[in-house]
Amino acid sequence: MRILVMGGTRFIGVYLTQQLVSQGHDVVLFNRGNRPSPVAGVTQIHGDRTDAAQLKANLSDQSFDVIFDNNGRELADTQPLVEIFKGKLRQFIYISSAGVYQKSAQMPHIEGDAVDPNSRHKGKFATEDYLAAQGIPFTAVRPVYIYGPQNYNPLEEWFFDRIVHDRPIPIPGHGQHLTQLGHCQDLASALVAMVDNPQAMGQIYNISGERFVTFDGLAQACAAAAGKDPSSLQLVHYDPKAFDFGKRKAFPLRPQHFFTSIEKAKQHLSWTPQFDLVAGLRDSFDRDYQPQNKGAAAIDFSTDDEILQAVTA
Repeated sequence: MRILVMGGTRFIGVYLTQQLVSQGHDVVLFNRGNRPSPVAGVTQIHGDRTDAAQLKANLSDQSFDVIFDNNGRELADTQPLVEIFKGKLRQFIYISSAGVYQKSAQMPHIEGDAVDPNSRHKGKFATEDYLAAQGIPFTAVRPVYIYGPQNYNPLEEWFFDRIVHDRPIPIPGHGQHLTQLGHCQDLASALVAMVDNPQAMGQIYNISGERFVTFDGLAQACAAAAGKDPSSLQLVHYDPKAFDFGKRKAFPLRPQHFFTSIEKAKQHLSWTPQFDLVAGLRDSFDRDYQPQNKGAAAIDFSTDDEILQAVTA
């Protein structure tokens, strides 16, 4: 199949492109051209997707069976693509987010749960609604937290930075909030399993790891991945409401329970995550954090110090 990947040269797009090519698909990437293709010989069309006129000028003479929209955040990002290719596609696969769900006392989140109209991801849900209303043969994906080599969101890196420097790890609340991480390669394999899959048409899927983990447990898993004794960690719990951090991000995860059921994706796609949490974190540490010598970089621990000083005063 001829497949267009929006992006394709950063994080998830890299793994997705590699897996699609390995399965024999003819893959084309659309991006700004700031990074090389992750697979030699893959065609790239360069342009700015936020410029609708430019998008149409670059793509109107192209034809594709499937489009992966990896980086559309707002409806305005995706609408021009639909206008170009409506009625010409076998499938439109949209990367949404589990962040669209409304906070709930009943967990895990399942597809069909209420969404939060005030979520910073509300543009994602608006795009899902639009695709359905337009009659596009679409599939939408709602990942939770994605991690792994080349992650540009400093999630596991936040923990690794403190672990390799033998620093206390400030964790909001009691440390027992449950969350969920999914490895980038597992997400890519789920996406590939959706291609031209009749079961996936018109469906929304939560995609993440198999198991949930507490904040304390995540810190300990990161320590194990980095070759440290998890029991040696100094975990410091604090009340985030007692601080005014402004725009500073004191912790890389939302301080609440946040996890989903992935059973629907497993059943429909015959897919199962291959990475357990420690193995996936070790993959990130060994293939990204260590080779890039991130632990030697200048790291700003001032927010940590503010928390630690207040908690231990």
